[in-house]
Amino acid sequence: MEFDTIILGAGAAGLMCAAHCGGRVLLVDHAKRAGEKIRISGGGRCNFTNIGTGPGNFLSQNPHFAKSALARYTPWDFVSLVSEHGIAWHEKTLGQLFCDDSAKQIVAMLTGLCDSAGVKLALETSVEAVRHGPEGYRVSLSERGAARQVTARRLVVATGGKSIPKMGATGLAYDIARQFGLGLTETRPGLVPFTFPEGRFSALSGLSLPSRVTAARSFDEALLFTHRGLSGPAVLQASSYWREGEAISVNLFPGADPFARLRQARSEAGRRSLTRSLDSLMPARLADFLASEWGLSGNLADQSDKALGALCERLTGWQLVPSGSEGYRTAEVTLGGVDTEGLDSRTMEAKAQSGLHFIGECVDVTGWLGGYNFQWAWASAMACAEALRAG
Repeated sequence: MEFDTIILGAGAAGLMCAAHCGGRVLLVDHAKRAGEKIRISGGGRCNFTNIGTGPGNFLSQNPHFAKSALARYTPWDFVSLVSEHGIAWHEKTLGQLFCDDSAKQIVAMLTGLCDSAGVKLALETSVEAVRHGPEGYRVSLSERGAARQVTARRLVVATGGKSIPKMGATGLAYDIARQFGLGLTETRPGLVPFTFPEGRFSALSGLSLPSRVTAARSFDEALLFTHRGLSGPAVLQASSYWREGEAISVNLFPGADPFARLRQARSEAGRRSLTRSLDSLMPARLADFLASEWGLSGNLADQSDKALGALCERLTGWQLVPSGSEGYRTAEVTLGGVDTEGLDSRTMEAKAQSGLHFIGECVDVTGWLGGYNFQWAWASAMACAEALRAG
């Protein structure tokens, strides 16, 4: 069967591209339903964009690559689309936009746009092989066990990365890129919790507090202690900049001055123990943990300014070396991917392979936590769709 465009992957980028690229379109996915990753995002409410999105919110070997697509399709363009379809939304902290009701509304909007555009959706369909010849791209499919061949002049790869394999994530995009001579940058889990030796933070499991976590770059958000290690937005953000074996720095008092508060407490209640004095600055469980971890003892009155200063340096620059991360199992994104050196940033087309496009997470453009990766999906998909319509 012949199409104008075959799109592999019915996630955010694939759905968006299919809905807007025009012509006879086949959208293929191995899942039972389209947009599965959208459904579970944002606690079921889909953090669908971030109004502060800019190139500086993304990691890539080429920090300029995302500029074109992001400038041409902005967060407000997607907000307009959402509003046109009657989806109520609200802003949370740091420019994050969520559906008031459900992430399913975003999926319904995109699948509805695809239906209106006449897109043929093939679910529970796996890709067995991709070839290129005089007739264009020939894709061998297995649709619920039945083999079929389809062809198209253009092929769009939107199959994502390796994150969350239980949802069926694979390295298919990377295999296709290699097949057609495109380079790959190193891939690794991003936006992922850190792990520590078993039991390290078990006494603090479930405790969350504001912090500044630094791993090459600093992020001021919540930190969450878990049975396995550290999580929470600040940790997930920093994880994308962390490398195995490196230390992270945790500031338990971002924007505050614990030294001044401890000096004042010493003048007012010097006979109080140092550990119990920390209770006024942080949760008691954490104060007890640090007292044991760092061997804190004595009364507050016994602490000189130098001793208090040294303690506060540790409180604002706690050095920790994760043993690893939870990996692709829980990672929200995959860092790295199809090397942007081989792609046209205006069209997402392979420079050396006419009609072959890569969009979304499989490309070496990875955003921060907070709606940025969805905005990249929308923007890269629209850059590709515009090129397909024009071609």
